[in-house]
Amino acid sequence: MNEADLYTPASVAAYRRVGAIALRAAVLSSFLALAGCLGFGGDKEPEPEPETAAGELYNQGLAYMEKGKTKDAIGRFEEVDRQHPYSEWAKKAMIMTAYAHFKRGDHAETITAAKRYLTLYPSGADAAYAQYMIGESYFRQIPEITRDQKATREAMAAMQEVINRYPDSEYVDDARDKIIKTRDQLAGKEMQVGRYYLERREYIAAVNRFKVVITEYSDTRHAEEALYRLTESYLSMGIVPEAQTAAAVLGHNFPDSPWYKDAFTLLQTGGVAPQENKGSWISKAFQKVVG
Repeated sequence: MNEADLYTPASVAAYRRVGAIALRAAVLSSFLALAGCLGFGGDKEPEPEPETAAGELYNQGLAYMEKGKTKDAIGRFEEVDRQHPYSEWAKKAMIMTAYAHFKRGDHAETITAAKRYLTLYPSGADAAYAQYMIGESYFRQIPEITRDQKATREAMAAMQEVINRYPDSEYVDDARDKIIKTRDQLAGKEMQVGRYYLERREYIAAVNRFKVVITEYSDTRHAEEALYRLTESYLSMGIVPEAQTAAAVLGHNFPDSPWYKDAFTLLQTGGVAPQENKGSWISKAFQKVVG
């Protein structure tokens, strides 16, 4: 083929047809690329999980719980709530979510889930258990005596709610037992701080801490030592009548206590003996408790 043949009418027409096809292909390619960027075609967004029967999801959660797969169980129970909100299955799944978190030792998550149940279903069949789980979760976070006792106070308040709101529930006896332990812990904290001030000879600050034990926690095992420490503190400040009263109240209520023997000996070194002043705040506070 010579150079003139390249420019025959037929060759020119064919060239134009090829060019048009190429142009359309290029435009289509550009459109597809743009569509992919805009979300049309290309990689699709993952399809949402198809709705499953509430009972089936709940039973899947129970099956995971039986296998010890609490994380997977929580996922199933939460899916019940997501797909079937406010249903009876969702109500049951919500308390099971709290329980699964409790089994995992996730205290904050347990409290959140249980409080949500109580907000939505305050009179629900599992309301007492939800409140008890809140108290137990706080109780298991109680720190050593030298640390801040916020969790102890939260545990005591939550367990008191079990008693106040659900007095006929099966959790009341344990709630009472936990309250006794939290009160003892809080009294112990006051004693720890009081002894610290006493060692530093900051007697007024020490007395204020021991006073809390007598006025608020006199039914705990720390009351005996608190009365002895009051004897010691008042005697150190030269307020002898109050020291005598503290020792007398200690001897009257705990005659066999080693703390009373120490208080008696301490007063003897100062040339005095236990003698109760009925007008003292110590005497009044203990009379109120006993009465």
